[in-house]
Amino acid sequence: MRIEDVLQYAFKSLTRQGFRSIMLVLSLALGVASTTVLVSLGESARSFILGEFAHLGSDVLAVYPGRKTTTGAMPPITGNAARDITLQDAAILERTVPGIAAIAPLVVGTGSISQANRERNTLVLGVNEAFFDIRRLTLARGALWHDIAIEQSAPVAVIGETLADELFAGGQVLGQWLRVRGFRFRVVGVLEGTGDSFGSDLSDALFIPVASAQQLFNSPGLFRLIVQVDDRYDRQLMIRRIEQRMQALHQGEIDVTVVSPDAMVASISDILQMMTLAVAGIAAISLVVAGVLVMNLTLISVQQRTAEIGLLKAIGASALQVRWLFVAESLILAIAGCVVGLLITAAALWAGRLFLPQLSWQLPAWALVSVVVITIVTALLFTWRPASKAAGLSPTVALGRA
Repeated sequence: MRIEDVLQYAFKSLTRQGFRSIMLVLSLALGVASTTVLVSLGESARSFILGEFAHLGSDVLAVYPGRKTTTGAMPPITGNAARDITLQDAAILERTVPGIAAIAPLVVGTGSISQANRERNTLVLGVNEAFFDIRRLTLARGALWHDIAIEQSAPVAVIGETLADELFAGGQVLGQWLRVRGFRFRVVGVLEGTGDSFGSDLSDALFIPVASAQQLFNSPGLFRLIVQVDDRYDRQLMIRRIEQRMQALHQGEIDVTVVSPDAMVASISDILQMMTLAVAGIAAISLVVAGVLVMNLTLISVQQRTAEIGLLKAIGASALQVRWLFVAESLILAIAGCVVGLLITAAALWAGRLFLPQLSWQLPAWALVSVVVITIVTALLFTWRPASKAAGLSPTVALGRA
């Protein structure tokens, strides 16, 4: 028998068992679709989260209170430590550590912000002017506060566009006064754009001088320091210099963690990739289940088609040709399952882009190739045993059972 004869015969056999063939194709398609969609979701989420870190730039280091010594561990994110990082520490670092281009102390909290009869609970950030340059944030209107020392408080504020719209409803913003926890601040600028950061919408945030934020939240310590370093200096060298200077300032104890965005991104990328692979592995179990279904139905088919097998052998078909007839049927089912599954995937990704446009919803080429290969190999492996059983039947026994 020629290859085209084998394929033609296998196709006709599948069409005679239409409902069974459709169920097998559907089971394989669902396995393909669930695996590819979950991989796409995981990769899209990974790209989105890593994009949130991209704004930091490669020339920025983050200094956290508290020490993490385990290699690859995430830095402390709460700002709690035995000894705080203070504004004095920030000023000394900027003056005495070569290679620091700018430094931005940060205090973070939330508060109820009111203006006239409007009130909104939102994020409050205590920063200095350098923070806006480091974070590449620009103003749509007004200006930043100038000539205010890092340790000096002042009743001035910059607000995001969303906060400005909510509190002032399109009216005059600059020069107006806001009240936060009993403190009053005059609006001197409005931030341009959304300024999304780690899931926080900075367009709905209030920015005030860092010393004012410390008074507002009664917090002598800083949440973290953001340090911009000169491009001419090695990042690891700068990390060691900052740690050594902080050690000298804190009575010989290294009680801070200095992290580069590259290290954070690499660590988070590895974690998210492992999670994506784990989820994809769980989804891929459905392909194995589909393979078992293919094997069971092929065994049933062999039992029901013993007369057909006996007749084929009686007219001269070899055991190898009989085996390949069943293998060809599984190959056709696997290819059809892949095609239908990928069509379902395309529809799901289209819907994802429609309802969650912030995610890319791209399917990596490695996932596409892997799923197709695994589906075909799984179908063929689970068919081999029943096909071998069919190939081993003798013509007389097969015709006798019929």
